[in-house]
Amino acid sequence: MDQDWLFDLKRVGGSQRELLREQSLWAIWVYRFGRRIDQRPNGLRKKWMLRWYWFLQRLVETMTGIGLPKSSRIGPGLRIWHFGGIFIHPEVVIGSNCTLRQGVVLGDKGNGSGAPIVGDHVEFGSGAHVLGPVRIGDHVKIGALAVVLSDVPSGCTVVGNPARIVKRPAHSDL
Repeated sequence: MDQDWLFDLKRVGGSQRELLREQSLWAIWVYRFGRRIDQRPNGLRKKWMLRWYWFLQRLVETMTGIGLPKSSRIGPGLRIWHFGGIFIHPEVVIGSNCTLRQGVVLGDKGNGSGAPIVGDHVEFGSGAHVLGPVRIGDHVKIGALAVVLSDVPSGCTVVGNPARIVKRPAHSDL
């Protein structure tokens, strides 16, 4: 877990110098930093580190428009293209090697119903919203401005509001 942010950086083909120029990496780094702090033993040092984390988290969220709470679980290889307007619910689970674009929201329906669980290698188009206790399978593509309110099987492509499956895997019996 300590090196997940470095994996994220290498996935975008960058060096550590890229961290200074790539705003989406700021948000990912602060998220990973917060997760590392949570693993530390309680004490004065953890308390001060948490204060530093909260300052950095608010600063980066304000500057980039990316909200990645440390209580969400995000696998390695997260890529954020075109930062801005990206908000993740604290209970969301995101698998490895997923891609978010601007305006993506992964959240609940506002009634405490639960948050999405996203598989590996999922791509979210600009402005896509996934709301409620939805399960998204592996290798799914969610189109721009899609509003996903129900489960999506692995290998599918969904578009529209409400989202509907427009492409299923060739080997699927769904």
